[in-house]
This record gives sequence, C-alpha cells and structure tokens, in this order.
Amino acid sequence: MRHPVHPALVHFPVACWSLATLVDFASLWLGERAWQWSGGLLAVGCTIAVLAMLAGLWELTRVPDGPALRDTYLHMSIMLAAFALFTARLLTRLDHLQPLAPDTLSLVLDALGFIALAVGGWLGGRLVYGHGIGR
Repeated sequence: MRHPVHPALVHFPVACWSLATLVDFASLWLGERAWQWSGGLLAVGCTIAVLAMLAGLWELTRVPDGPALRDTYLHMSIMLAAFALFTARLLTRLDHLQPLAPDTLSLVLDALGFIALAVGGWLGGRLVYGHGIGR
C-alpha cells in the first residue's frame, strides 16, 4: 500500500477536535473569545473526518486477515464513536449556524470525544508501527 490517503487526512480532524476541546475548556477562564473558535474547528474536523473515513474504508481491503484486521475494526469503531461524539457536540451547541457557549453537556461530549480520539489514534499508530499497515 504505497502512499495511503487515510493517514494524510486524519491529522486534520485530530488537530481540529483536540483544539476545539482545548478552547472549550479554556473558555471557562477566557470566556467568549475562546469558545467562538470551537464551532469552526468542530465543523472542519467533522467534514474532513468524513473524507478520512471514506479513505480508510477504501484502504481496508488491503489489510491482511488476523490481528491487524482485528485492530483495524477496533480502530474504526472507536474513531466512529469519536466522530459521533464531536458531531453531537457541534450540533447540540449551534443556533442558526452560530456557536453557543459550552455547557456541561458539551464539555462532557468534548471530554469523551477526546478520550475516544486518543485511544483510536493510539490504535491507528499500532496499525502502522506494530503491524506495518500502510508502510
């Protein structure tokens, strides 16, 4: 699998979702100027995540059976959970396409999404560096 597209795309949602989580929590101290960024970051992250997921599905056919495929399915499941959590975070805090200040629910969605993102990202690294997928 030479030059897979999926690993090139995943950096954008990872960065956007991580920064959105950071600014949402920072807004507890910094106020509106911080959380105003999270809506855009979440929207960009969710949009590019769809492209990354499609590329990952395309490249799935090249993953050999066995432990690598098992880890791939686990990676896909956890990253889908992260996508769902960050998408829910985005949609629950929009009012006529304008972001709203984070509340308890949105901070919980941020935290759970970030945990899923970290675990799924670790599994993605294990696929590349442990199983040699995409190298």
